[in-house]
Order: sequence, then structure tokens, then C-alpha cells
Amino acid sequence: MYNRADVIDQNFTRLIKSGNLPLSKIKVSLQQAGLTGTELLDLFSSQATSRHFDFAAQLLKNEGKCFYTIGSAGHEGNAAFGKAFLYTDMAFLHYRSCALMIQRSKQLEDSTHLLDLMLSFVSSSADPISGGRHKVLGSKPLFIPPQTSTIASHLSKAVGMAYAIKRARDLAVQGAVPENSVVLCSFGDASINHASAQAAFNAAAWIAYQNIPLPLVFICEDNGIGISTSTPNHWIENNFSQKPALHYIQCDGLNLLDTFVKAKDAERISRVRHQPVFLHMKTIRLMGHASSDIERSYLQQEEIQKAELNDPLLHTARIIIENGVASGSELIQIYENIRAEVKHIASLALAKPALENQSAVSESLTACIPKRNGPPLSEESLREALFATDYKKLNQVFHMAKLINFCLQDILLQYKNTLLFGEDVAEKGGVFNVTEGLHKKFGARRIFNTILDETTILGTAIGLAHNNFLPICEIQFLAYFHNAEDQIRGEAATLAFFSKGQFTNGLVVRIPGLAYQKGFGGHFHNDNSLAVFRDIPGLIVAVPSNGADAVTMLRTCVKEANENGRVCIFIEPIALYMTRDLCNEGDKLWASVYSQLEEMTPLGQFNLYGDGDDLLIMTYGNGYFYSRQAEVELSTVHKVKVKILDFRWLSPVDWEKVALVASRYKKILIVEECRKTGSFSEAIVTALAERLDRFPKIKIVSADDCFIPLGPASTLGLPKKKEIVEAALELIL
Repeated sequence: MYNRADVIDQNFTRLIKSGNLPLSKIKVSLQQAGLTGTELLDLFSSQATSRHFDFAAQLLKNEGKCFYTIGSAGHEGNAAFGKAFLYTDMAFLHYRSCALMIQRSKQLEDSTHLLDLMLSFVSSSADPISGGRHKVLGSKPLFIPPQTSTIASHLSKAVGMAYAIKRARDLAVQGAVPENSVVLCSFGDASINHASAQAAFNAAAWIAYQNIPLPLVFICEDNGIGISTSTPNHWIENNFSQKPALHYIQCDGLNLLDTFVKAKDAERISRVRHQPVFLHMKTIRLMGHASSDIERSYLQQEEIQKAELNDPLLHTARIIIENGVASGSELIQIYENIRAEVKHIASLALAKPALENQSAVSESLTACIPKRNGPPLSEESLREALFATDYKKLNQVFHMAKLINFCLQDILLQYKNTLLFGEDVAEKGGVFNVTEGLHKKFGARRIFNTILDETTILGTAIGLAHNNFLPICEIQFLAYFHNAEDQIRGEAATLAFFSKGQFTNGLVVRIPGLAYQKGFGGHFHNDNSLAVFRDIPGLIVAVPSNGADAVTMLRTCVKEANENGRVCIFIEPIALYMTRDLCNEGDKLWASVYSQLEEMTPLGQFNLYGDGDDLLIMTYGNGYFYSRQAEVELSTVHKVKVKILDFRWLSPVDWEKVALVASRYKKILIVEECRKTGSFSEAIVTALAERLDRFPKIKIVSADDCFIPLGPASTLGLPKKKEIVEAALELIL
């Protein structure tokens, strides 16, 4: 029979009536499990409800009313986790954890989570978690941030969240969860092979190995197959049973009593001993990977039928009957009552509206509920003590690196929930000494080094933000970000969108980057591409060109992250870190005085320099520095009057105001320090073409579509003063 859902459904009644129920080698009594008969029946009802949700999803999909049918069939043993742990234990859930969520919701009185769940299944705008944007297992009242990841990218932030619990207590930061909480993170057996998962397991073990508290339970729901690829026998246990500092516990996910007993063991280790656990639940998968998955193309019919006869609902039915809790006929009646209830819930959900226009879809991209008030500015006496001998020098001019250092000191003093971390940022002060002295002034609990893994750095930041911290993490070089970019693209930037702003992970990622470094080359240390950030919706991307802007823009990023839950990428041009002079040695035209605390640069606000009307130069970052050099030569030697627009923010951009400036010029030169293909210059030209009635003559000076070599050749192929002057004269003459 092709429709395996019908077979599985009919099996339940047929096998209970015949008494031909699957057996288990593991013997656990109700008393040993610490459960009453009533509690066991309650767990069964959660399992059966999850199953009927899967049946309903497939039926509704055939009618075009449900659009995502990766179900939980075979994994219903995870209902035990919904009872073993508190609903305040934050949970990052696998997409097959429906029974867990249903059981967990019973800890709240007057819960409407069955209807809420069905609203998500049918993509209704009334869905209280995602507003119809995706079928997600998520709930603000149940402390379940929505997950759309299917390949374990959520594991690293679970590590960060667990790490944040004790750190919040130590620093008197009011966390999002109670101080005795643990963190749950569930995933499939195939997912453990992903680099993101391996990074999380390694980070958890590395942290726990040093006796740092990490109350975390990894839940591996092992059904033995990843879509069509089988997991080798004993692969999971042999990988994790001997891993240092990680407690390995295995349970039979088909035996609800054994699963509950092992879950309570895991709960005790994580909550009481504050240590991480790898809880390995062995189970089966029913009805394929999803409704579109035809198992017969890669599994024999005998294998499919064998799994169906090993159904966890049948195992639970046997346990209930053996313990005299209910008869077979009573279980069948409960099963059918649940079917009717789910059908009724589906009819209620289908009567609710769906998202009807794009503005409704995108309105949650940067939503934040509730917004958080920022702290007051620091008292001057505290700042004087903090800056020490530097305090009297604040009216002098400094280069960008020193100004960012001053800014970080003020931020750490003002925002008590701020943590700064990354590779070598503590005692060493970072590769470029930008964080020098911060570790000594603020201590190891707030300024700390991480392992050399960008996934862990970004995942830790996301997890910390989940517990009301304001993380400022550093990725040591721009190219290193690519090792872990999905932590921002697939995790951080999507959270507000898929939760209607109920969950946010406001954070600031500092990244030294871009080109023009002397003595460096290659695609690691001189990466000049920002394309990876520009297509991520809702992301704030800041690229200051000078120290004064770096300070006021960084303050804005921190404010946005803290108050509005925004995810901010702060690119620091390495070549300009120590730059003081613009044209002549000693002119100090690129050095700046440290600005007053209240000074900020609003999002999207560009800077205009000069008042010339011959030519408009549009640029950012290093491009602004070299354009300023070119402007001097153009005005003094060639009598060309120039205005320069420094974007400062690559996202968001106020294109209407940009176009208003551009409309006054017949000739525009775009100076692009990134590789031309996929660069910001393409967006500039497109935006102007869409908005200007009279299109100006435009020329682009950009970096070549080439990686950057080492040594004297490192600046070849990059726009500098000479290339900018020549291009400007071509436009003018």
C-alpha cells in the first residue's frame, strides 16, 4: 500500500485488538520510572496527538492547505523530555520534537498550544510565534525559540545560552531564564556529522573540561537514517560515549519509561552538577523524511514494514496494558477521540487568515517585543577612574584603533550586560591591539578569549544574547567569517523574522577587514568583499572610514543591539587603524578627538564632504580615504570641484536621500574598494537608475575581480589616489 500513513494508522487499532504488540528488551516499571498511571496515559495522549498532527498535515497538504510535512512520526518518545524538564528550560528543538512541545505545553494552565501549533502547520497569520512565515516549533511562553535549521546550526547557540546562565548570575545580569535552568537542544543522528554540530560538541566539551558550568542537554534523536543515507551501526555511541567532559546516556526512544528515566538522569546531571550531557535516544522514522519522500526508492518494503510494526505508540500501548492502566479498547477510544479533536482544531485553524501581502511578511524582519531601555550615560567620575592617565588626553587626536578602544571602554562601563570576546582579544589585546587593556580593567568574566573557531564565537554570541547579554564578539579577519556565515544568515538574522520579534538576539560582530594592508596578502588577511553581508535581510552593516565615525557608529550599533535586538556587523578597515595623516606626514588630518558620550551617527546617515558641483564621488571605507586624497589634487592641480559622499552604512541605506544628492550632478564617480562583481557599486548604480529622471554619466573605479597577492603587489588592482584622479578627469574632460 503506497499511503504508509494509512497503514500506520490502521496498524494501531488492528494490532491492539489482536494483542500482537511489539516487545522491548528493556524492563522498567512504572514505580522505577517514578510515574503514575495517570501520568503515563497523559504522555501517551501527547504521543497520539503528535501522530494525528502528522496525519492531518499530510491530508491538508493534499488539499493545498498545509505546506511543510516533515513530521515527528517515530520520534514521539520525546514526549518524555517534555515532562522531565521544566518549561522554563530554554529549548532549541529539532523539527521532529512535536510530542515534546505538546507535553511541555501541559505545564502551563489554560494552554492553547494545540491550536497555536496547527496555525503554524497551515501557515496562518494568526500563528502566535511566526505569524504564518514558517511551520516552526516555537513559543514565547514555553521558552522555545523557533528553529528553521535542519542541519544543526542551532547547536552552537545552545552552547552559548547554557554558558550564559551561570555568567548572568556571576555578573548580576537579569537573565531570560531562572538561575537554575538548563538548556535543551535536540537534533537528528545525521546532523551530528555537520561541521556546525561538531563545533558545538567540541566547544561544550572544551568548556566543561575546564570545570566551567555548562547546564546543557544535547538530545540526539537517532532514527538511523538521514533522508536516504543510513547512519552506520554504533556510530553515535562510539563517537560520544568516550568524549571528555561530556556525559553520554543512551535510552530506548520506543520505551517511554526508559526514556523518561534517562531524561531525569540527564536533567539531574545538567541542573545539579551544571555539566553537559549527550542524551542518545534510539528510535525509528515513520512515513519517510517528508510526505514528498518516497522511501521505496532506497528502502526495501520489508524494512519499511518492520519499522512500522515497531511503532513507539504501539510500545506505549503495550506498557499501559501490561501495567493495568487502561485496556486496549480504552486506548483505541482515546486515540480516536484525539483524532476528532485534532480534526476540530484543524478546522478552527483553517478559518483563520493567512499572510496576504509582502509588507505583512517583512514587517517582522527587525521587530523587537518588548524593546529594552538603554542604561544612562556613565558618571564622569567613573570614567575618569576608568581611563586613568588617558582621561586628560581625551581632547587630543588619536587614530582609529585607539578611538575604538576608548569607545569599547565606555560601552563596557555603561552597559553592564556587555561581554567582549573572540580569538586573542583578552590579555593580548587582539592582533591589532584594539582591545588592549580591556581584560585588565574589566576582568576575565567580561573580556575573554575563545577557541579558534568562528562558528563557536558567533554561536556563543547568539546564545548569550538569548539570555539578555549584549555580546560584542570579534572575528579576527574578514575572510574567517566565511567559516561560519550561516550563524548570522541562518540563525541570528532570522530569529526576529520567524518569531514576530518575540525572540531577538541583538549583538555586535566586530570584524577587522578589507584591503590595503602592507605586508599582507592572500584571501585570508586582505579580503575585500562584503557581499556575504549585503543580502541578509535586516542586518545592520557599518563600515566607518575614520576614527570619529567609528566611535559614533559603534555606539549606534550597541544601542540598536541592546534596545531593538538588532544584529550588527561592524567592519573595521585594518589599513586605517593606525592612520593619522591624509596627504602629508604629520598633517594628522585622519586623526580625531574622542567625541562626547552622547554623540552617535544615526542608521543610514551618510556624510558629505566638500561643496564642489563638478563631480560627485560616492564611496565608503578606504575608498573615502583615497577619495579625500584625490580631492586635494583635483581641486588644487586640475581646478575640479568635488563633493564626496561617504555612505558609512551599507545597510540600511536611505536611497531617497542619496538620490536627492546625486540628482544635482551630471557626473558621478563611484569608488569601490571591493571586487567589482557583487560589490556595493552595483547597488548604487541600480538605486540611482530607479530613482533619477535624468541619469548622470557614471564611472566606477573598483578593485579587480582577483585575490590579493603578498608583498609590493598587494595594492595592485585596488583603487587609490592615482586611479581616482584619472577616472575623475576622464569624466570631466
